[in-house]
Amino acid sequence: MLLAALAAGAWFWSWANSPLPTDRATVIFIPRGSGVRRITALLAEKGIIADDLRLPLLARLTGLGGRLRAGEFRLRPGLTPLGLLRLLEQGRVVQHRITIPEGWTVHQVASLLAARGWVDATRFLALARDARFISSLGLHVPSLEGYLFPDTYVLVRGATDERRILGMMVSRFLAVWQDLAADADTTLSRNQVVILASIVEKETGAAAERPLIARVFLNRLARGMRLQSDPTVIYGLASFDGNLTRKDLRRRTPYNTYVIPGLPPGPICNPGRASLAAVLHPADSDALYFVSRNDGTHQFSRTLREHNRAVRLYQRRHSTKKAGK
Repeated sequence: MLLAALAAGAWFWSWANSPLPTDRATVIFIPRGSGVRRITALLAEKGIIADDLRLPLLARLTGLGGRLRAGEFRLRPGLTPLGLLRLLEQGRVVQHRITIPEGWTVHQVASLLAARGWVDATRFLALARDARFISSLGLHVPSLEGYLFPDTYVLVRGATDERRILGMMVSRFLAVWQDLAADADTTLSRNQVVILASIVEKETGAAAERPLIARVFLNRLARGMRLQSDPTVIYGLASFDGNLTRKDLRRRTPYNTYVIPGLPPGPICNPGRASLAAVLHPADSDALYFVSRNDGTHQFSRTLREHNRAVRLYQRRHSTKKAGK
């Protein structure tokens, strides 16, 4: 009997330290509150381990059974049953990196996160407009549009939901804002800076031009001129097919800066650091106008006459290129 017991113990210990029968990395999600038997069943469903009493027994003998954590884990080839239990005890969960591009709207952010399975888009958007929730994040604005800082975030399955993701993004915005605003000299409020930065973000893809575009808009605001920004018009439209018409430019909406004076009522996207910095530290210029050169950059002008000449020049070139296609 003693020899049989020793043989059984040796066999069990050999099993506990032998690689699991898998030749590729496998990701498994352990829900909160899962016991060893439930974890064993989940592993068996993936074909990683047999649905028997060996793993629960090993967990009990090692004292690890009560210390196994929930989350998403990557099980690599060569992992043993004992190593698996230690991995679950240590809680080395899979970390996912997800990048939110500059200039995206809150709806685009919600769609991306929902498509990756991180949020429910409806709940995400509702929270982004929830006054009590927004106040709990340290902001007093009607919407989180503009305050979801574009960056790369590390997310963990089972420990991330709509509230936490929104909180992470706003926290990142506040940290960047504190850094940028420390030596800024502006009469604009923070919300006004974010609104203008969102317009700058949408007006150009050329990073070097952002401070100059910001200065143009600041110059126009100082003179009481309308901003006349196409991206603000587009944001205010219920639907947009990619073709901005003269009728659209005349349509009165809260965001149509061809019609309304001053800034629109809120940001039109979530600006990045460079656009925020451009508004807080604009270029030194007396330009009041700019027009696209159709190559990603703009021609800046001080007077309407100069601007009209530039418009004719670049519109003619653009029309000629289109005709020659």
